[in-house]
Amino acid sequence: MLRIEDIRQKIAAILQSKDVRSRLIFTLLMLLLYRIGSHIRVPGIDQEKLKILWQSLQGSLVGVLDLFSGGNLKVISIFALGITPYITSSIVIQLLTVVIPSLKRLQEEGEVGRRKINQYTRYLTICLSVFQSVAITLWIQSQPGLVSISSNLFVPVSVITLTTGTAIVMWFGEQITERGIGNGISLLIFAGIIVRFPSMLVQFFSNIGSDPISALETVLLLALLLVLVAVIVFVEKAYRPILIEYAKRRSELSESKSYLPLKINMSGVIPVIFASSLLAFPITIAQFASADGSLAEIMTKYLRPSHPLYELVFTAGIMFFSFFYVSVIFDVQEVSNNLRKYGSYIPGVRPGKSTAEYLDTIVTRLTLVGALYLSIVCFVPQFVASGLDVGEFPLFGEWLYAALSSNSALSWIVKGFGYTFYFGGTSLLIAVSVSMDTAQQVEARLLAKKYDLTGGGVKVRGRRMQQEVTDGQ
Repeated sequence: MLRIEDIRQKIAAILQSKDVRSRLIFTLLMLLLYRIGSHIRVPGIDQEKLKILWQSLQGSLVGVLDLFSGGNLKVISIFALGITPYITSSIVIQLLTVVIPSLKRLQEEGEVGRRKINQYTRYLTICLSVFQSVAITLWIQSQPGLVSISSNLFVPVSVITLTTGTAIVMWFGEQITERGIGNGISLLIFAGIIVRFPSMLVQFFSNIGSDPISALETVLLLALLLVLVAVIVFVEKAYRPILIEYAKRRSELSESKSYLPLKINMSGVIPVIFASSLLAFPITIAQFASADGSLAEIMTKYLRPSHPLYELVFTAGIMFFSFFYVSVIFDVQEVSNNLRKYGSYIPGVRPGKSTAEYLDTIVTRLTLVGALYLSIVCFVPQFVASGLDVGEFPLFGEWLYAALSSNSALSWIVKGFGYTFYFGGTSLLIAVSVSMDTAQQVEARLLAKKYDLTGGGVKVRGRRMQQEVTDGQ
């Protein structure tokens, strides 16, 4: 009851705050425009034949890209490329700041440098959009009977439409970040994921209304989904505090303490995205390049969900990209130098090299735990849907598969529940993480307004400015 009352109070505070209310309305308006654009198709494409084509590309890179386009890629809407080029450009620019000194200096220049880096990211996004739109257009045109207008008209119209659509989506994201609530790019991906929620509800209710066994399985799967959400919330909020003391303040405030919080999952969902793309890329190339389909058939056989080789490579990919990405975004040597620069230190650890080694040990352990957490969250939904094909294990695989499949109580291990998990590991991570981040930003703005009205801003603003803020609420 206390939790419900707390939610009611927060909703009332949002409605009373003019700033937060206007930002939320603006964010919802941008997301609405984004979803409207997803129903506007690129002209000249037969949608029925396009559906058949996508069915033949199951398990390819299309599924990964379609996740971040919000379902726009499978219908080739004006937002078919989605926000993927912008995400790729941001990651590339972030990686280049490590190897290019001029970009590194730009990053350290504050707001001015950040604006220049954002501008470079936009330029690279447009270049990638042109490249991807040309590739998609030429590939669609090569499919027999898929395009109903002349190629001389279809190619320029399609390329211009897709590139412009990406620029509009990028603008939507930046406007949400600047004038709305939350991270605009993340919210656009979140919107594409959450639209599948009604389909999941329909499936749940249809299974509950059928036989008792299906109803029991549905309830258990719903409980599993809630457990996964709880685990994600717990891990995403968890951090390892590193005690920091200041040499200049020790004599003045001997009891004051500061902490350097290190998140358990420092890399976020990036390793999962990279690992999924890495596994789907060979299948996509094989399907596009192989005329008789034999190569694609071989690749699909071994690089498919539930195959032990796929799960092994997928887990190894998550591990590798977790350590790689954390090493890029968190430089222990730089943190150690900053601590020394500002006269602070970690108690019991010598400044300089020893501090860097100490932080490196902690970050390595946290990254290992975070990578295992990402692997489990991504594996569980897939395992529930299709099980684990133990028959592919060498030597004893066939015997183990026969033993498990013949046992009615254990057959789900190799067959799964045959249940379509609309919220897969990547989708679930993004949806929960973005929801938490947006809720925290709303609370932060409400607290800032409350602080302005309860004394913190009175000393600076004066009575007249205080009255204007009160009237604006």
